[in-house]
Amino acid sequence: MTNKPPAPVIIRSRKSLPLIWIVPLIALVVGGWLIARNSRDHGPEIIIRFQNGAGIEPGKTILEHKGVAVGAVQSVDLDEKLDGVLVKVQLAKNAASLARADSEFWLVRPEIGFSGIKGLDTLFSGPRLKVRPGTGGQPATEFVGLRRAPLLENSDRGRSFVLRSDKLGALTPGAPIFFREMKVGFVETHKLTPNADGVLVRIRIRTPYDQLVRTDTKFWNSGGVSVKVGLLGAEIRSNSLESLITGGVAFATPETPNSQPANEGTEFILADEMDKDWLKWKPKIPITESTEGWETSPAEPEPTN
Repeated sequence: MTNKPPAPVIIRSRKSLPLIWIVPLIALVVGGWLIARNSRDHGPEIIIRFQNGAGIEPGKTILEHKGVAVGAVQSVDLDEKLDGVLVKVQLAKNAASLARADSEFWLVRPEIGFSGIKGLDTLFSGPRLKVRPGTGGQPATEFVGLRRAPLLENSDRGRSFVLRSDKLGALTPGAPIFFREMKVGFVETHKLTPNADGVLVRIRIRTPYDQLVRTDTKFWNSGGVSVKVGLLGAEIRSNSLESLITGGVAFATPETPNSQPANEGTEFILADEMDKDWLKWKPKIPITESTEGWETSPAEPEPTN
């Protein structure tokens, strides 16, 4: 009996992934996981266009609403025409509803004036973004930033009227409107007349004081200081320190029987100065005024911002 030599052992090597591909594969998996987590934990990205991006820093400048951070700036780039900047903002997940076409965005910078100090904390932290949420606009991701903060949170209340004047003077957006030296409205905006022979100033009188504006109401410029010198001495008149700096408008309504309220957008002539007879008018015009300002007891005044 002959012994057969043992059968040769055949060793087959398995094809394995080259080691050089393992690291990129792990990085790809980790990157995908980070992207998925980021999209789950954050809201959409939006782009806001501003004329100037001075002080805006990616990773530092925040978007704020009601004192709460709701987003952060990711990048700041020049636009294609080099006449503005595009600010990319990553919204927080709970702020995704801010991405609506009627939302308004603006920059808060230090502002010092006789009406108060605003944005003082940005002297150290740099400018920050603020937003007024839209209410019914369609979803959007591109916006044009406002040049300045909106004048009032409820600026849609009341009615607007137009004043025609030969010159603008010291009137600026936000300048006060007075009735019996009580602030009842503000200047919204201004522009030249169509043929450039004057200036149109749009004002807004807040509810319920808009009921005081009738078709025969008289408006005059109350900004600055009026000085009249007579035999009995000098008469100096100024409505308020605020109107001294920013300009201001006052109005009075005559005691006309059955006078009619002025419609929205009615145009009036803005007089350079008042007529003394206007101050003697004391029309009895009922206004439906809320209890706002009378609800807090004197012992516990409401805190001011």
